Amino acid sequence: MSTASPVVVTPGRRLGVEQEYEAGTGTYVRNGVIYSSILGTRTISTSSDEESDDAKATVSVERSNTKFAIPIIGSEILGRVVRMNPRAASVAIMMVGSTPCQEDFQGVVRVQDIRATEKDLVQMIESFRPGDIIRAEVISLGDQRSYYLATVKNEHGVVFAQSTDGNSMVPVSWEEMQDPKTLIVEKRKCAKTF
Repeated sequence: MSTASPVVVTPGRRLGVEQEYEAGTGTYVRNGVIYSSILGTRTISTSSDEESDDAKATVSVERSNTKFAIPIIGSEILGRVVRMNPRAASVAIMMVGSTPCQEDFQGVVRVQDIRATEKDLVQMIESFRPGDIIRAEVISLGDQRSYYLATVKNEHGVVFAQSTDGNSMVPVSWEEMQDPKTLIVEKRKCAKTF
């Protein structure tokens, strides 16, 4: 019989101590402390056996059926450019494949990873702008803070952008987008439309 409401826990989360609980499935004990060993839902249940008055409740973790999006090498992502400098653009990853991210992941598109050819001629400001939504591929797990992303394939690049006037833009070539209201053209590394 469950006595506590379920709580989502991550591996390594402290669940209780051995003096109060028995360690159940999905847990491990270290120095008398019970920890979660898997990602899932914590449940605390008591024994239905009436004879054992001094029996401890059992704490366990059950795997969740929810899909979690985690970028891996080769994953296609959808993200928002949040800031830029002449050498790289920082991207907030919003989707991995077709699964929305429940946690914030950061990515970086370096200037040499924007195009496959003429890498020395690429300028960051002519490829992306803050606020652009881009499709990219994870090429490396990068450093502790960010995944390294690339837009070298034709189907990768800007999929949605707003002009300086705030209007949605449409791609007119692989390197230009146009504001349909003002007809102003801005440089972008556009994703091939499907």
